[in-house]
Amino acid sequence: MRLEHCDETNERLSNRRSFLGRASLGLGAAGLTSLLKADEFPGKRGVPPGFDGVLHHAPTAKRVIFLCMAGGPSHLESFDEKPKLAEMHGKPMPASVTQGQPIAQLQGQKLVCQAPLLKFKRWGKSGQPISEVFPQIGSVADEICVVRSLHTDQINHDPAHTVMNTGTPISGRPSMGSWATYGLGSESENLPGFVVLTSIGGRNPQPIAVRQWSSGFLPGRYQGVPFQSSGDAVHYVGNPRGVNRARQQDVLETLADLNRLREQQTTDPEIATRISQYELAFRMQRGVPELMDIADEPKHVLDMYGTAAADGSYAYNCLLARRLAERGVRFIHLYHRGWDHHNDLTRYMKMCAGLCDRPTAALIRDLKQRDMLKDTLIVWGGEFGRTPMAQSNKGRVGRDHHMRAFSMFLCGGGIKGGMNYGATDELGYHAVENIVHINDLHATMLHTLGFDHKRFTHRFQGRDFRLTDIGGKVVKDILT
Repeated sequence: MRLEHCDETNERLSNRRSFLGRASLGLGAAGLTSLLKADEFPGKRGVPPGFDGVLHHAPTAKRVIFLCMAGGPSHLESFDEKPKLAEMHGKPMPASVTQGQPIAQLQGQKLVCQAPLLKFKRWGKSGQPISEVFPQIGSVADEICVVRSLHTDQINHDPAHTVMNTGTPISGRPSMGSWATYGLGSESENLPGFVVLTSIGGRNPQPIAVRQWSSGFLPGRYQGVPFQSSGDAVHYVGNPRGVNRARQQDVLETLADLNRLREQQTTDPEIATRISQYELAFRMQRGVPELMDIADEPKHVLDMYGTAAADGSYAYNCLLARRLAERGVRFIHLYHRGWDHHNDLTRYMKMCAGLCDRPTAALIRDLKQRDMLKDTLIVWGGEFGRTPMAQSNKGRVGRDHHMRAFSMFLCGGGIKGGMNYGATDELGYHAVENIVHINDLHATMLHTLGFDHKRFTHRFQGRDFRLTDIGGKVVKDILT
């Protein structure tokens, strides 16, 4: 290209940038003023859609509540009954099953079959086999679909969580909650579109990195916002002593003016995110306290969940999940950090089930009686399963990490209830029938929200990325 052509091109680009900058400055100012001057912000959506705003097909779900049992609950003591494994108890695990397979802490040790440590019962009209430590989940067996044939790509916790949350073990990709809010936006005026709640109780508090709810290369406003379920729900969102709402509004308007000036100079899209997040924080100062105060909940509802106050428990978080769903939050991700049962599995499994069984079933019942289960997709499960081989520490028997097969359940939001899908081999080691990868789970989840996972993409560094990476297929057999 000749030099004079380059100069002409640069001039045209400069003029276009100036026009766009001035236009965005004026529109942004008008938008912010209308937000700040309106006390209740009537008719405004908290976060606009980041995608084109057009669904690929009619959705069956408006929102997702993902109940993550962090640490990897054993499928062999929860949803996958294995009589043959009981027969093989104490015998060497067949080399034909384990040869060449990835193994975590049991690597180099003698691999011995461990019988199921808990009994199973048949639940509901569907007769689903579910462990005796989940009587409340058993009582809603006809609402849930148990998928027994999941598998993942990673055998250690953090990368397995990364696969579960982002569809790939590569760090830095957007989380599934960020993808959901990127595509759908939020129906809430005063709350983020993607909220994260955590609780503890069990063998060890399973570490969870904040990048597990990152927006990755999507705009920052789509990242998950962690809420504390005791004390201040959101750090630093409240005003310090002596600062009233009017003064806070003055500060916010001034910051927005400065940020827009900087945006005009740099055309950095993250500055727009910063402005929108300041606005959201301003609205959250009213929305969050009202959300967290459960004094208006009837006693029978509190009793159903098993909580009475903001105690930081999984039960309280499940109740908050329902309240968040009612207020238009699109993706609600609960982590219970206690399911890493390398030893003393029976004791810790009962402990975790005691904390999580009743609230999980209560959430399902509560949403159903409010006519919200039909358009709320609930997903329950961990990042992987546990080995059919025993892992022992001073005689306290547990199970190691296992990536080749594990169980999860889904319900609501267009999922068939009262059924199980897929199967493992007779020892519970390999998924062998209707095998479901995490990418398939994500494809199915996006399908219920109205998206074709192959067309739901974001271009970054010259490539079209998607939650399902280069894989994924919708598990149509479990859909209504």
